[in-house]
Amino acid sequence: MDKSEVLPLGVVVERRRINHPWKDFSWRPVAVIPGAAALEPDAEWKVLREGSDWTQYHCGTLPLELFRRETEGYKVNLTQDPPLIYVLLRSEDDPDSRYDFLPFLVTASPYEAQDYLDSGEEIVEGVAMPADLIAFVQAFVDTHHVDEVFHKRRRQKARSGDDAFSRQPPVKRARAARGSSE
Repeated sequence: MDKSEVLPLGVVVERRRINHPWKDFSWRPVAVIPGAAALEPDAEWKVLREGSDWTQYHCGTLPLELFRRETEGYKVNLTQDPPLIYVLLRSEDDPDSRYDFLPFLVTASPYEAQDYLDSGEEIVEGVAMPADLIAFVQAFVDTHHVDEVFHKRRRQKARSGDDAFSRQPPVKRARAARGSSE
């Protein structure tokens, strides 16, 4: 039994012209393409659709990895309407790069996406999960998910003299020792 499954996902990002004093464009993920062909790292992005002030690109293909230990997050995601694939974009620091952001990660786990949101350094967006991808993730969850039974811990009774807070302070012990020897 495999502990993980991998499916290549093409990442589609949209570059939209904005009216902002410090930047000309905004970038955001808008879709994923299950089973997309890989792009060479230095290749031009493929233009998929264009409008007057926006362009959508296939900017890269990343592996969607599903792990048995993460099925709780996938299960939560599948209950959402609609389920999402979370796409992470990282800013490109290379001044010679043609693009401001590059695809970094795709995940079906909202918990993993939340971890990246906490840093505030990446663009993290959820895009609608295509129907065939929902079926793929659901099959993985059905095969590997095991509900963990909650066991409430029974509290042990406190015994006098056993914990540090029930002991006498050193000053009181010293006075008690002097008083008993006199």
